[in-house]
Amino acid sequence: RLDRTAPSLKPARYVNPEAHDAYLHGRYLWFAGQFDKAAKYFTQATELQPDHAPGWSGLSSYYSASAVVGRLDPREALPAGEATARKAIQLDDSLPEAHLALGAALFFNHWDWTGADHEILRAIELDPNLAEAYHLRSKLLAALNRHQEAIEAQKKAMEIDPFARPWALGQSYQEARQYDAVITDAKQRLESEPNNTGLYLNLYKAYRCKNMKRPATQAFARALALSGDKASANNVRIAFERGGFDAVLRWQISDMKKDSTKQYVSPVDLALLYAQLGQRERTLALLEEAYRQRAPHLLRIQCEPAYDFLHTDERYRSIIRKMGLPPAW
Repeated sequence: RLDRTAPSLKPARYVNPEAHDAYLHGRYLWFAGQFDKAAKYFTQATELQPDHAPGWSGLSSYYSASAVVGRLDPREALPAGEATARKAIQLDDSLPEAHLALGAALFFNHWDWTGADHEILRAIELDPNLAEAYHLRSKLLAALNRHQEAIEAQKKAMEIDPFARPWALGQSYQEARQYDAVITDAKQRLESEPNNTGLYLNLYKAYRCKNMKRPATQAFARALALSGDKASANNVRIAFERGGFDAVLRWQISDMKKDSTKQYVSPVDLALLYAQLGQRERTLALLEEAYRQRAPHLLRIQCEPAYDFLHTDERYRSIIRKMGLPPAW
């Protein structure tokens, strides 16, 4: 099978049909959020054809995305994501997904805003219809406090592929602290996707930031139930009725600490809960640990109002400076 996407001036590349099918299977699973299963197929593609650049870029996406969502320890996953991205580019410098994968690696692993944006824009130049590239650029722009540009980039991504990430525009509004827009967007999309967990999580975050604690708890419980964890959904409801929203936060802390005995848990996720409880020292200690780990969620730190009470704290400001982010205080 010949890869007809290669530039016409270059000889067509031979692609092993089984490797190509494995890669496509992996991509389907990756977009479905089944990262571990996707990785098996990406790996299979590279084993069937060691010079299969898309397979290597798929593996890079697996490592980076798994670190971002907290499934893998970033100290291990992010270097692996960078190595596989560079392997993909070495094999095929004309592959948009390879440049996008390297852009993600530079963004998450090195906090290299200029280098990351260069690679993302190169991916867009090679394929103007690559929705993922606009999505990643939106995340980068949000981290740099360029929120209107981030929203426009995410709108472009959803214009190209409205079904891949129905929650993503709401997340961009959330990062820009436009909470009413988050709620409107989520409610509109829930009309056609009433069981979308991500949309309920967007509602949870927006209601929380608006100090609407009962609707926030209801949205959070609904998201847990839709994800298949009905026991936790029930525990959240009980905690709220017994002790209000602070009790829900404490339940989450306890649940995360239990999970941490079996799997990686991002310090940022715990820091956010302690921040909402106003526990300065624990929050700062966890954010400093997140900095040492290069935990990806740290990139959103200035988008989160729960940390605003730390803006005058030198330890907090030191983290922002060392990351090279423009301060938002």
